[in-house]
Amino acid sequence: MPHGALLEHHAVVVHKGKIVDVCAQTQLADRYVAIEEQVLNDHVLIPGLINLHTHAAMSLMRGMADDVSLMPWLEQHIWPAEHQFVSPQFAYDGTLLSCAEMLSGGITTFNDMYFFPESTIQAATTIGMRAHIGLVVLEFATNYAVDANMYIEKGTAIRDTYKAEQLISFSFAPHAPYTVTDDTLSKINVLVEQLDIGVHTHMQETMHEVSESQSLYGLTPLKRFANLGLLSSRVVLAHCVHLSEADKQLIVDYGCHIAHCPTSNLKLASGIAPIAQCAELGINIGIGTDSAASNNRLDMFAEMRMTALLAKGKSGDATAVSAQHALEMATINGAKALGLEHLVGSIEVGKMADLTAVKLTDVNLQPCFDVASHLVYVAGREHVTHTWVGGQLKYFKPDANAGVFSHVEPHEVSQIAKSWQRKLANFAAA
Repeated sequence: MPHGALLEHHAVVVHKGKIVDVCAQTQLADRYVAIEEQVLNDHVLIPGLINLHTHAAMSLMRGMADDVSLMPWLEQHIWPAEHQFVSPQFAYDGTLLSCAEMLSGGITTFNDMYFFPESTIQAATTIGMRAHIGLVVLEFATNYAVDANMYIEKGTAIRDTYKAEQLISFSFAPHAPYTVTDDTLSKINVLVEQLDIGVHTHMQETMHEVSESQSLYGLTPLKRFANLGLLSSRVVLAHCVHLSEADKQLIVDYGCHIAHCPTSNLKLASGIAPIAQCAELGINIGIGTDSAASNNRLDMFAEMRMTALLAKGKSGDATAVSAQHALEMATINGAKALGLEHLVGSIEVGKMADLTAVKLTDVNLQPCFDVASHLVYVAGREHVTHTWVGGQLKYFKPDANAGVFSHVEPHEVSQIAKSWQRKLANFAAA
């Protein structure tokens, strides 16, 4: 369908998980005999939302250490809790909880970075979501690995084991410039070329990160990555809050992508990323929630709205990041960043039927003059009624009070979360 088009009284025809036609409803009877039909007269159908930066398992730490800035949050709260509790079961349970939240909010794909990625894969495939798995690399020991070489070896083995999974794709995920050495980054660069996969990393999230890099290396983190050969069109840079003009030009020159995480950046007082300026330079920008531990919602409707409003407020230009642009950031731009634009991100013939239905009849949504504007500035994830991944219905909300998942029971996921809450609460209180 045409870029940004709104088609009324149309149907999407799906066969074997793929979109085979987008046509007027009046043409259906002459062209097809439906095995199954879903009539949604009060809805708008959009591409499944793509969450471009997550740490899904950290949903189990939602609200555990709020109102703290980034480095104290990590060093005094999150990292000690992870040392105590993170395990394959923690990663599976936390990811399952996040996947349920994301599916219910119309998210069909997430770009993750966390320990025990095999557990993340298992949880995502259990619930039926599309996941881009970041194979995390750090220099220091965690419950997952003891050094950078072990992170790389385990990540490579997991990629080899699951590379044929239809819903799974991969990147290497050096955690951040301040947690990975030049030698390790050089090793990752070689493997990225050999395995033909991308890179997902935190980049220039705080001013402290930038000034520390300049003190240690005489370079900004972005310039350091460029000198090591690690910038390319396969690289997703999360945050990018503090960018000089030279930094922005590096992103342009190498064709990197930005995962903009506005709510997390505000909550941790990291700052407001110069998204309007980056967009004007032609940089591809997607949207991420970051983790539920630092947001505290995996809510792409909230992030779209925040993205558009912050861009206007920071730039002083009310036309910066329109509603349509914010919607594209949450869909096709995220797909491009992950190298998945041939599969998902728009409603087009030949792509996978990753779709989200949003009901617009709620009295709080009336009147509606512009659907894209309504999706970004008015509607919320509570108005999502159906989420499909590969043509399979994974989430359905039959009424105002209940949501049904195709492969998990909500009360079971809640019980799992409560069990971890008791353990983590005792730790935090100690």
